[in-house]
Amino acid sequence: MTRQPHDQFAKQYLEELLSPLGKVEVSREVTDEVRQVDILFFPAPSPNADPQSLGLLGKIATSASLLEPYRNQPSKTEVRNCILKLFSFYGELQRKARRESTSLPEDDLPRLWILATSASEKLLDDFGAKLDLENWLPGIYFLAKALRTAVVAINQLPVTQETLLLRILGKGETQRQAVSELLALPKNNPIRQNVQQLLASWRITVVNQENLTEDDQELIMNLSQAYMEWREATLQEGQRLVVENLLRVRFGTVDAQLLGVVEALIQLPPQEYSRLLLELSREELLARFGSSSN
Repeated sequence: MTRQPHDQFAKQYLEELLSPLGKVEVSREVTDEVRQVDILFFPAPSPNADPQSLGLLGKIATSASLLEPYRNQPSKTEVRNCILKLFSFYGELQRKARRESTSLPEDDLPRLWILATSASEKLLDDFGAKLDLENWLPGIYFLAKALRTAVVAINQLPVTQETLLLRILGKGETQRQAVSELLALPKNNPIRQNVQQLLASWRITVVNQENLTEDDQELIMNLSQAYMEWREATLQEGQRLVVENLLRVRFGTVDAQLLGVVEALIQLPPQEYSRLLLELSREELLARFGSSSN
């Protein structure tokens, strides 16, 4: 069960972040024996967002990609299965190219990115994976060129803004620090807003599982700050809507002056602001709360 919530979150997370940049297919089946690619991504000619806003993930998303996230270090069998998915998809592309009498340039073939929370030296050595520090950051290991495969060891990525969104898919202290960095971003940052909501949903999913493991408990702790801030913001937004609706019912419309008292009212307990909204006139509300909200 540990891998399933991580898979669900990672798919939603990567789909949310990559959708403005191009076409995302989640759980895409490839022919041969039925296999599912976690994330299949094709960049749009004119994306709706700047890839640079996603840092390292945006750099990955500049070309067609298969992304396979792992909550724990993948085994050699799991790495081989990922490569098998890649080659099965290549076969599908080749058959399509033959049917349509078109070419399939090597550079247009998708690249496989295995997003691993960690990758041991032995695992990397067994696959001949090497760094490419001239073009990529530390922590990204490439297999032989023709395999078009890379292993991203998330715990080895440098702690920078560029790697933040991938480090959120990490584990332990790597993930905990990345979540703190995310919450330090301005609250109106759209990436922060979207990712925080996904993190809160992920935590809810894990909490509702039975027989939580030690790894699950650690994950819950890592996501607690993001969840609590999201919950508080959601409650405040709900209260704001309630107050605005009560003002609209009482006075017919909510103009700029009445909007000015909303923030002060939602600081009160619900039963208190409900009573005041029913008892006080417009002039009394503005006199009592208007100045405190400015």
